[in-house]
Amino acid sequence: MKETDLKLVAEGRLKRLTALSKLNIVAELFDDRAIVWDPKLGYELFIAGFFGKPVGISKPKLAPFDEPLELSMYETLYLVEKNILKVRKIKHGKEKYLTTKELMKICKSTYRDFEAKYTVYKDLRERGYVVRPGLKFGSDFSVYRYGPGIDHAPFLVTVYSANTKLLGIDFVRAGRLANSVRKKWVIATLLPDKTIRYFVFSWYRL
Repeated sequence: MKETDLKLVAEGRLKRLTALSKLNIVAELFDDRAIVWDPKLGYELFIAGFFGKPVGISKPKLAPFDEPLELSMYETLYLVEKNILKVRKIKHGKEKYLTTKELMKICKSTYRDFEAKYTVYKDLRERGYVVRPGLKFGSDFSVYRYGPGIDHAPFLVTVYSANTKLLGIDFVRAGRLANSVRKKWVIATLLPDKTIRYFVFSWYRL
């Protein structure tokens, strides 16, 4: 997909997301995930950009579902920043709605290097890509042009800090894994000035 095409896709998804701000979607926070209990509202989030997945369904289809929607913390914070989602936390029987700052603090205490990884997640989303967890591939994110079930994720993205030292075996291991599932391995590095640099690797056989 050309950059201009991705821009159009991003604009379309953003427009659809913006329309959801009128629905007053609420998610409840549970440790490292958030749940949208209303399946209809959850489905609206899902089809607007493949956010989350219905509970108990590993490979959801685009058809409506009757299950609550489970969101990752990356997705949750992104949707809160976009004013699409409100997040509440119930503690000792009391309900509290979290600010973006409070949610970020929780995320940073839950995940290592969350802020750097979230910066990359947000950048990829803003570029028009669909970003999903990449744990089963040994990466931080698997990145789609259109979305799971529509196309295969062409990229596996791993986020490293600028001072991380990688050994040759790290490249071989990651490259072999990415090649075995027909994907390109991407290193994303957050520089001191907060810009992101992407390094894309392709497997080359001698």
